[in-house]
Amino acid sequence: MNRDRCDGTNLPEAGWRKAGRCGPNGGNCVEVNRGTSGVVGVRDSKNAAGTPLLFGPGSWAAFLAVEH
Repeated sequence: MNRDRCDGTNLPEAGWRKAGRCGPNGGNCVEVNRGTSGVVGVRDSKNAAGTPLLFGPGSWAAFLAVEH
């Protein structure tokens, strides 16, 4: 299993984007941020101040491969 090492220090605050499958009322959404070092952060849009879940490049690519 690929265990990428990553941290959230390279996630620019302006880089957060809502996922394309958010509902029309804005609830139950996640936001994704592709950081400058290849780290991808995922957070709950209702709790933007919370700690994001972090994925390294290999782990994010594997997640996308399963979801598509």
